[in-house]
Amino acid sequence: MTLMLKRVYDAPGPEDGFRVLVDRLWPRGVSKEAAKVDLWLKEVAPSPDLRKFFNHDPERWEEFRSLYTKELEANSAVDTIRERMREGDVTLVYAARDRAINHAAVLAAFIERSGEVR
Repeated sequence: MTLMLKRVYDAPGPEDGFRVLVDRLWPRGVSKEAAKVDLWLKEVAPSPDLRKFFNHDPERWEEFRSLYTKELEANSAVDTIRERMREGDVTLVYAARDRAINHAAVLAAFIERSGEVR
């Protein structure tokens, strides 16, 4: 039960396991066939207001991370990812350009802190 992160624009691979798109909006320029996601779990993405607040601004990263973590604490959609992880590897798929400063990284860290990954 490994949890991985991958941009939707990167080629999918067999090592990805179960692929979960964790963006609220479908990524631009990517067909459903090319994305090869097994589940689009938009409910686990940041709220629209929080997404607009962050707007991928690195200066807002710390505040965004804190606010999104609070949203995740009350979000039952996280349990869907945990359940899939009990069955095998899961890759959180996202569209953000920055591989380190994005909501999927916050989500992965949140799940890791709960002791659900190895």
